[in-house]
Amino acid sequence: MLKIAVPNKGALSEAATTLLREAGYRQRCEQKELVLVDEDNNVEFYYLRPRDIAIYVGEGTLDLGITGRDMLRDSCAAATEIMALGFGRSNFRFAAPGGSSMSLADLDGCRIATSYPGLLSAYLADRGITARLIPLDGAVEVSIRLGVADVIADVVETGTTLRKAGLELFGDPILTSEGILIQRTIGNHEIDAVGLDHLLQRLSGVQVARTYVLLDYDIPENLLEQASALTPGLEAPTVSPLAKPGWVAVRSLVPVRGHQRLMDNLHDLGARGILVTGLSACRL
Repeated sequence: MLKIAVPNKGALSEAATTLLREAGYRQRCEQKELVLVDEDNNVEFYYLRPRDIAIYVGEGTLDLGITGRDMLRDSCAAATEIMALGFGRSNFRFAAPGGSSMSLADLDGCRIATSYPGLLSAYLADRGITARLIPLDGAVEVSIRLGVADVIADVVETGTTLRKAGLELFGDPILTSEGILIQRTIGNHEIDAVGLDHLLQRLSGVQVARTYVLLDYDIPENLLEQASALTPGLEAPTVSPLAKPGWVAVRSLVPVRGHQRLMDNLHDLGARGILVTGLSACRL
């Protein structure tokens, strides 16, 4: 039976449980539940603090886990990313007081406040930068105002909080993070290979389903080549003859993004009966 850790709260929690539910796995109904056994799919889910998940997986207690790439890197756990999940995207960035015009070259000798000392120390060491790290458990943006730090390194989504604190970003992102599926990299514990394969297929199927819609339309046969160029599908569109002479029905997967404009273009070309159907899951 697969044992999988899922974030119990925070930005990743709802997205992770929604993804698993759409992939056909049972999920908890109440936040107080710490363990849920999905007997139909031979999986046990453990709801843990996102920052602890990489440790549990790396130590071999659990087979797999969903956490953030930033938290995995910060933990230095013996676990590795096996799938990006496409939610919870953010950047780990440096920030300094507005107008200070800081650069990476100015970090030597600085005090840097962060909630990710493991991730940041590895980044600085790789670049030969010597700085004093000030580990803080959240709200690092106030550390400069309070005289605790000269610079901060923190997870940034929109940057609004930093701007309100009078800070500005500098340098390239230290790390681009998102929700990921992780697996331990060492140990003799045997994992359910079939269960893992099914999980990866299901998660991938949901991700693809969120990216595409199914497009159906009718088109005069003499316009089929032009229409197919607009809707090539993953391999080729499905084409079927209609009872109406000289017309065919076409079915194709198309990206969700831009599908309304695609419908406009098909209608202008001469297609009719254009229908869009959302997908819940697929296998490709």
